[in-house]
Amino acid sequence: MTVDDSTAGRERSAWGDAPGSRSWARAFGDLSAGWRQRQLWGHLGWQDIKQRYRRSVLGPLWISISMGVIALGLGILYSLLFQTDIKTFLPHVAVGLLIWNFISGCILEGSEVFIANEGLIKFLPAPLSLHVYRLVWRQTLFFLHNLVIWAILMIVFPHPLGWSLLLAIPGFALLAINGGWISILSGILATRFRDIPPIIASVVQLAFYMTPIVWSVDILSGNAAVRERAQLVEINPLYHFLEIVRAPLLGQEIVWRSWIVVGVITVVGWGVGLLCMRNYRARVAYWV
Repeated sequence: MTVDDSTAGRERSAWGDAPGSRSWARAFGDLSAGWRQRQLWGHLGWQDIKQRYRRSVLGPLWISISMGVIALGLGILYSLLFQTDIKTFLPHVAVGLLIWNFISGCILEGSEVFIANEGLIKFLPAPLSLHVYRLVWRQTLFFLHNLVIWAILMIVFPHPLGWSLLLAIPGFALLAINGGWISILSGILATRFRDIPPIIASVVQLAFYMTPIVWSVDILSGNAAVRERAQLVEINPLYHFLEIVRAPLLGQEIVWRSWIVVGVITVVGWGVGLLCMRNYRARVAYWV
C-alpha cells in the first residue's frame, strides 16, 4: 500500500466511510463522542446567541422582550375573542408559546442542522452528533432566557404552584431528549432530499394552530357543539409535549397520560433516529 492509499484510508475512516461503518457501535460511538465534546458545543451554542445580538445594547434580552410582546398581544386578543379571564388565559398562552418555540426550533433548525454546518462537516472530522447537541443546547438557552416571562406572570397573576412545579424539570428534559432524535432524523433526510425543510416548515406552521397554544381545550369543551371535536386534541402528540411542562409551570393538574405518551414517543423516536444514524451517518458528508 502506498503512502497516498494509507492517507486516503485514514481520511475515509475519519468520515466514517470505512468498511463496517454501518454498525450500531459506530452510531452509539458518534453520540458518545459528541457528548464528550460538550465543552466545545456548549461554547459554540452560547457564541451563536452572542453573535446574533452582537452590537445590540440589550443583547440576548431581546429574546425575552420579543417573546413577551408576542405573548401579551396574542393573550389579550384571544382572551377577548373567547371572552375568558385574562388572568388565567395570558399565562396559558405565554407558557405555551415559550414551550412551542423550543419544540419548533428543534424541528425547523434540526431539518437544516447538517446543511447549515456544511463547512465544518467537510473539513472538520468531528462526530455528527456534535452539531445536534449544539442545536439543542442553543434552543435550551433560548428557553431559559424566556423563563423570565413566566416568572413575571407568576408575580402579576399568582397561580397555586406546589411541589408539582418540579416536574417541569424532567418534562423539559424529555423535550430536549426528543429534540435530539428529531434533529438527527430530519437533518439526515433533509440533507439527502432538499425539499424536506420547506415541507417541514409548512407542517410546523399548521401544527401551531392545531395545538392548544392560543386556544384552550377547556374553553372549547364549554361549547356543546364542539366538545367532542375538542377532545380530538388528544391524538396530537405535540399537545402532550406541551402539557408535561406547561401543567407544572401553571400549577395545573398533572395528567400522567401525557407523560406516558411522551415516553413512548421518546423510545420509538430514538429507535428510528438511531437506525437512520446507523445506516446513513457516513453519507452525510457527501450529501451536504
